[in-house]
Amino acid sequence: MQMNLSIPVSFFMEGKTYIAYSPVLDLSTSADSFEKAQKRFQEIVMIFFEELIQKGTLDEVLSDLGWKKIKREWNAPIPLSHQIQNVTIPLSC
Repeated sequence: MQMNLSIPVSFFMEGKTYIAYSPVLDLSTSADSFEKAQKRFQEIVMIFFEELIQKGTLDEVLSDLGWKKIKREWNAPIPLSHQIQNVTIPLSC
């Protein structure tokens, strides 16, 4: 049996490092190239799900992350927006 999932992933740079992050799994990884970051993200997702299944905690963890089980299939929360938001924070001296 297998699960087919659609997982939103954000890729961004920190210096010369590519970061892959998915808020619906709260997982991230990094690499020195975009392609490696993509590959590592797929690998970490596989490990994440293998461990959840092995420990018997798949339903509990996905529910805690906001996933919904509909007709025996898990559906990730749908991100509404990915944007830069400017915020002014007063600093006291």
